[in-house]
Amino acid sequence: MATEKDNTTTDIFEKDLSGAMVSPLEQGYDRLIGAIFDTMKTAYELNEGYHTPDEVRSYLSRITGREIDPSVTLLPPFYVDYGKNIRIGKNCWIQQGCTFFDRGGITLGNGVFIAPKVNLITINHDPDPANRSATYGRPIVIEDNVWIGIGATVLPGVTIGYGSIVGANSVVTHDVPPMTVVGGNPARFIKKIVTGGGDSAD
Repeated sequence: MATEKDNTTTDIFEKDLSGAMVSPLEQGYDRLIGAIFDTMKTAYELNEGYHTPDEVRSYLSRITGREIDPSVTLLPPFYVDYGKNIRIGKNCWIQQGCTFFDRGGITLGNGVFIAPKVNLITINHDPDPANRSATYGRPIVIEDNVWIGIGATVLPGVTIGYGSIVGANSVVTHDVPPMTVVGGNPARFIKKIVTGGGDSAD
């Protein structure tokens, strides 16, 4: 039989993922932070020294709590907070120096290419200065065959549609339609992607 403390502890993880505001003052918050530091310890081990591709996937499985498909390639170092809300499809490439803050949920589809130093950030702070330490999450969804350029940042609540390209150093604040190129800060529409050998449309 679960105790009242057990229920509270479980609820704060569910509450955090649901997008509700979570405060350091509420019961169970210490367990959330403890889980983050446990994940960071595993990530530190991943980032120390050389590991084979299979060993890297094993570390990534420990970080996410899910089996990682053999077709996935991650090139360390890799920076992460909670880790357990990351879902990665098949044939994904994640280059060096990426940061995934996943408490709000990060989903990568199949065939996603992520360039070095990309930041996927699902957490935001309460704008009220008196409650600024409280946070809330919004999920990031990256659909199949998306390419995110070097140094780009994707902010909470963004979906990047199938086949799209995010330009280098962009900051993505809104959803990106499928088969488009966006770039800049904030990222804006640049052109459509046309397949079959034709030129991309403006």
